[in-house]
Amino acid sequence: MSSASTEQAKGTLWQRRAVVVLAAVVAAVVVWGVARAFDIDLRSPSSGSQQGDSVGIGLVLAVSALVSLAGWGLLALLERFAAARARIVWTVVAGVVFLLSLGGPWSGDGVDTDARLVLTAMHVVVTAVLITQLPRTASHSG
Repeated sequence: MSSASTEQAKGTLWQRRAVVVLAAVVAAVVVWGVARAFDIDLRSPSSGSQQGDSVGIGLVLAVSALVSLAGWGLLALLERFAAARARIVWTVVAGVVFLLSLGGPWSGDGVDTDARLVLTAMHVVVTAVLITQLPRTASHSG
């Protein structure tokens, strides 16, 4: 493959992964927007009997983007150092991280069940986009 072809492939890979990250963020924002439309008071769980902090659009954007970019980064590292098994290892790690992340919405106090369900839905949609789409951008060598 020529140098120009390699650069074009890298650009295309970067673009495909950026679209996956954007889709994950948009999915979280859609869930947040639906919750707002139904006037659900979205709060993060807190320790003790305090009411949790409000979950606004900025937090949804930041957390979903950071998680998605971390997934991208891990996949890129795995492709470099465990190329033959990058996709499968990444998918297993992503699944474990997802399961662990569910402790967030369901732990702590100061949050009603509706908010817990919406927060869980955000975790689910971001994970669904990432687990179904990000590995598709990986090389087909493994």
